[in-house]
Amino acid sequence: MSIVHQIGLTLIPGVGQATAKHLLANFGSAEAIFKATVADLMTVHGVGAAIANQIVSQQVLNQAEAEQKYIDKHDIKVLFYTHADYPQRLKECGDSPVLLYYKGHASLNHKRMISVVGTRMATAYGKQLCMELAETLKPYDVVVVSGLAYGIDIAAHRESLRQDIPTVGVLGHGLDRIYPYHHKQIAHDMMERGGLLTEFPINTMPDRENFPKRNRIIAGLTDATLVVEATIKGGALITAELANSYHRDVYAFPGRVNDVYSQGCNFMIKTHRAALINDPKDLLYYMGWDDVINKPASVQRQLPLGLSTEESRVMELLQAAPLLIDELSAMSDIPQSKLAIHLLNLEMQGLLLSMPGKRYKLH
Repeated sequence: MSIVHQIGLTLIPGVGQATAKHLLANFGSAEAIFKATVADLMTVHGVGAAIANQIVSQQVLNQAEAEQKYIDKHDIKVLFYTHADYPQRLKECGDSPVLLYYKGHASLNHKRMISVVGTRMATAYGKQLCMELAETLKPYDVVVVSGLAYGIDIAAHRESLRQDIPTVGVLGHGLDRIYPYHHKQIAHDMMERGGLLTEFPINTMPDRENFPKRNRIIAGLTDATLVVEATIKGGALITAELANSYHRDVYAFPGRVNDVYSQGCNFMIKTHRAALINDPKDLLYYMGWDDVINKPASVQRQLPLGLSTEESRVMELLQAAPLLIDELSAMSDIPQSKLAIHLLNLEMQGLLLSMPGKRYKLH
C-alpha cells in the first residue's frame, strides 16, 4: 500500500477526517481512491464534484512525495488509520485522524497510558504535583502523554524523563520544528525514551487553530486524563471535556478556592466532570493499578456460598483483573440492567469495589 497515497488523502482540500473515512470504507485503500473515477467518487457521502476532481487530478501527490522523502530521511513513522500499529484507543474516537506522524520508541498501544494537562502558567504547587505524580507512577510501567507546551505540560514531560518514564508529546505542527523552541532539548530526549506525535505534515506552522485539534489526540490516546492546574477557560479544560466525550476517565487535583490556576480543576470536580485526586496514589486506585506491584502469585479465589449462578459468573470474571460494566456484560452475557443489580448486591456484601468509570474489581 502506497504511503504517498495515504499522505495524499490527508492533503486533499475539503476532505476532513469523516469524508476520508467514508472514502476508505468505499474503496478499501488510499491508492484505490486515487484510481477511482469522478462518477464513482461522487457516490461517496460528502464528496461533490469539486473534491472528486481534486482527487482525480492527483495534484496533491507531488506534495505527498516531498513529505515521504522527509519522513524517510528523518526516521518518522507513518501510522495510517487501517494499520495494526495505529493507536487503538484513538481509533475508538469518531474524529480521530486518518494519519499520524510519529518519531520515537514508546508504543502508542501501551497497556497503561495517561494524559497530564494543565495551565501554561504553572505554579510551584502544580510543578510539585507533577514531580510527585512521576515518582508515584515510576514503578507502574505507564506512558505519560502531554502537549509539550509551557507550564504543566513541560513539567509532566520533564519529571517523567527524570523518573525514566516514557513520555509522548503531541504537537500542533509538523515534525520539522519544535514549538516552543525552548523545549527542543527536552523534545530530543523524549524521542529516545518516548516520542513526538502529530497529525500535521511538515511546513505546518504552530497556528492557534491547530491546538484544539492537538488536544483531541491527547484526550483520545490514553485511558484517562489528569488535570493538574487549570483556569476556568483554556486548553486543559477543552482536553478534559473531549476525554469525557470519549467516555474516558477524567481526574483533577483540587486547589484553594481563590487560586486562579485551580478554578478550572475545582469547577470540574464540583460539576462531576472529574474525579478528585488528593494524592497521586489515588490515581493508582482509580485505575486499578494499585495492586500491580509486588502482587502475589495469582490464586484462584474460593467463591462464597449463596451466590446465584450469574453472581458467581461475575465473580469468576473479576478474578483476573478489574473490568468495565460493558465488558462484564459482554463476557457474562448478562444484560447491563440486570448486571447492575448483581453488582450492587455483591458490593453490599463487601465482595467487590465500584471504581470510577463503571469499573469493578474484587475487594
